[in-house]
Amino acid sequence: MQIIKIENLKSQVEGQQILKGIDLTINKGEIHVIMGPNGAGKSTLANVLMGHPAHEVLEGTVDFLGKDLLDMKVDERAKAGLFLSFQYPQEVPGVTVENFLRTAKKEVSGIMPMMTQFNKDVKKQMADLNMDEKYLERYLNQGFSGGEKKKNEILQMSVLNPKLAILDETDSGLDIDAIRVVYETVQKLSNDNNGILVITHYNKILNYIKPDFVHVLVDGKIVRSGDITLAEEIERTGYEVFKAENAAKTV
Repeated sequence: MQIIKIENLKSQVEGQQILKGIDLTINKGEIHVIMGPNGAGKSTLANVLMGHPAHEVLEGTVDFLGKDLLDMKVDERAKAGLFLSFQYPQEVPGVTVENFLRTAKKEVSGIMPMMTQFNKDVKKQMADLNMDEKYLERYLNQGFSGGEKKKNEILQMSVLNPKLAILDETDSGLDIDAIRVVYETVQKLSNDNNGILVITHYNKILNYIKPDFVHVLVDGKIVRSGDITLAEEIERTGYEVFKAENAAKTV
């Protein structure tokens, strides 16, 4: 069953066009990886799908579980089951991790979870991420290292159980051990009822997560799609061949 279908999506920021016609469909049970050079539009795609106000959609459609995603407010997108793990998570002084997670769960599900069972479930999920339970008492991301912030993003994903999780360069700033823990957890969270879109430029994550599809994004367009062997080709050749392919198509 289809979760999201993106057709001819184009967008701009401050008058500069970034996305130039994205086509992508993700079905239930699938993991997709988007790779590409810096400035290709990978994070822009994530921000447009989540509804960042700085990004203006110029053209195209996005069907999310039968609804017009582009017509929905940000909170409506989240409540419908869309989740974005930020590349640069923000600190929120005065709000503990525990309160944030419990409140977010209530807003998405419509029901305030019972404290005892909720804490039990969260602590199990934290153990999978090698996170100390003391983080629940700390203010959200305040004083956290880069790796701790990224683990906290995946903890949120685990708690909220979204229909589609978009992970925007979650590997950025992580050491190799943290990358392994994060992406092994993401792989475990993949199931027949959700979809996962991983945005990265780091091939090594594919040692820990097994995508169904790999897409190469260059200059605002997906120029080629394939299986994991496509990522292996990128590792061997870099992105120059894909840039040349895209340039040839646009001439």
